[in-house]
Amino acid sequence: MSLWIINGNVWNETSGSLESKHIRIENGKIEAVIDGAQTPDTGSAEVIDAQGKLVSPGFIDMHVHLRDPGFEYKEDIATGTRSAAKGGFTTIACMPNTRPVTDTAETVRYITNKAEQVGIVKVLPYASITKNELGRELTDFASLKEAGAIGFTDDGVGVQNAQMMKNAMALAKSMDMPIIAHCEDDTLVEGAWASEGEFSRKHGLKGIPNESEAIHVGRDVLLAEATGVHYHVCHVSTEQSVRLIRLAKQIGVRVTAEVCPHHLLLSDEDIPGLDDANWKMNPPLRTPRDVQAVIEAIEDGTIDMVVTDHAPHSAEEKARGVQLAPFGIVGFETAFPLLYTKFVQTGKWTLGFLLQRMTADPARVFRLPTGRLEQGAPADVTIVDLNSERSVDPSTFASKSNNSPFGGWKLSGWPVTTIVDGAVVWSE
Repeated sequence: MSLWIINGNVWNETSGSLESKHIRIENGKIEAVIDGAQTPDTGSAEVIDAQGKLVSPGFIDMHVHLRDPGFEYKEDIATGTRSAAKGGFTTIACMPNTRPVTDTAETVRYITNKAEQVGIVKVLPYASITKNELGRELTDFASLKEAGAIGFTDDGVGVQNAQMMKNAMALAKSMDMPIIAHCEDDTLVEGAWASEGEFSRKHGLKGIPNESEAIHVGRDVLLAEATGVHYHVCHVSTEQSVRLIRLAKQIGVRVTAEVCPHHLLLSDEDIPGLDDANWKMNPPLRTPRDVQAVIEAIEDGTIDMVVTDHAPHSAEEKARGVQLAPFGIVGFETAFPLLYTKFVQTGKWTLGFLLQRMTADPARVFRLPTGRLEQGAPADVTIVDLNSERSVDPSTFASKSNNSPFGGWKLSGWPVTTIVDGAVVWSE
């Protein structure tokens, strides 16, 4: 199959600017990227005229919840990948806290097979570190890797036992596989849903302290240093965690990290009150000081990438009130417009910096062949209308769920076409 994307604006890292380019795609690969001043010979190929629009490597999201198997009323692989494609994502990595937990080769194969059948973007499954994510017994890492798992995580819960985590790291290291950690000390969070800060004090709530995350980060970087494993920290949200990761990187520990748009944009002081559970997420929204710390960390490379932690829940679940509602918000369809509007349009970041954190950097960290617009690379491409401005309307999301605190926000930079392996999988 032949496809031309003509007249698109491609970011040039060397010049630090957008340049007009034509991209030729053949059989799922990028065949050529040529100067926009030339007239392409498109022949009988399909042509997409991207005049005035950004043409980017497809976005990569290494932390998502597709809820399949077991919670398909919240999301499934078909709707989740459609929502991802609408947000410009071409590769996503799904977490194992499903039902059953993704702790057997059979469940990994279920996900990969279903993704091939009904998914429209690339789906990379994680498997759990421990059986049923209970923290008591390691899973069969070898069979999980053979079935297609790309790493091991008990996301949703922290591994509470240090010896268990060290054993997992040593085993993963022996197989050249990463450990991806949800960092949370259960003894410090029980019965709380909001961060320990101005909001919890104002409303007389028990708060989740920053140490609940940072204690596990500190423990785990020491274990990663001892074992030599690639250790990746999920959804970093606190200043203390940033400090520990920065120090670990400085002394040569093989640690990488991620942050979500909501932790870069919102603090606990933005929560409107106790009525809207769309502001309830884990990790919780932290203090303005923590927000500034994670912004500085992604800017200086302490944090390597942006992820969404797309976590769909039904409207009925979120309507139970903040104490009873589950943690989590959806993120695919707002991630790029949020960060483009709040950081690039305001001059805080260059467009190239944002694109790197959403494409090349996750590809580098997890050794993926994607994340670049170069000859021979997989033809995973996202086209964005940077000038399109509209308000977030969760009722229009392609996801089954619309649990987002960003409803009504006026944003620019909306994806309009998503291409995976040379095929258009979503177009506005």
